[in-house]
Amino acid sequence: MTLILTAIAAYLLGAVPFGIVMARLFGLGDLRTIGSGNIGATNVLRTGNRTAAFLTLVLDAAKGGIAVLLARWLVGDNGAQVAGFAAFLGHCYPVYLGFKGGKGVATFLGTLLALAWPLGLIACGIWAATAAAFRYSSLAALVAAVTSPLVAMIAGYDQMAVLLALLAGLIVLRHSTNIARLRAGTEPRIGRK
Repeated sequence: MTLILTAIAAYLLGAVPFGIVMARLFGLGDLRTIGSGNIGATNVLRTGNRTAAFLTLVLDAAKGGIAVLLARWLVGDNGAQVAGFAAFLGHCYPVYLGFKGGKGVATFLGTLLALAWPLGLIACGIWAATAAAFRYSSLAALVAAVTSPLVAMIAGYDQMAVLLALLAGLIVLRHSTNIARLRAGTEPRIGRK
């Protein structure tokens, strides 16, 4: 019962659409009608407002991290993994927006940093290196997510590999249109409005 309550609370926290909140606070309009229509930081950046995009990134990451840290403190390590997964699901499928949410990358990174900060730093480094080399946020996200279970096993975090594989699978699923655009050469690069 404790794990179920933990999952529900983490899901509701993860479901808070900070991209939409920031877009409204900064007078950017309805984020769902801008750029890709996504509610995440990359789409906020397409409005040209870097501050709003940065705040969206931090808050979307924080909701995963806070869910994990609170659950670990209240329930233990198993609860932390459940909370991380639930917060991620909340971001991708938020009840507040009719279950149409973001792609989960910032929440994934925030969750990973809270679960095991060395793994989180490695994933952030992989994201940053891929983004710098290719200038595609989606490609950077996919590479960071897909490599995370392998990195976890190599680094001795075997107990997290299943969770990370699930999260990576969902990130790939959520990026299906991006993958199609990457293959077609029509995916927008980072910084393009």
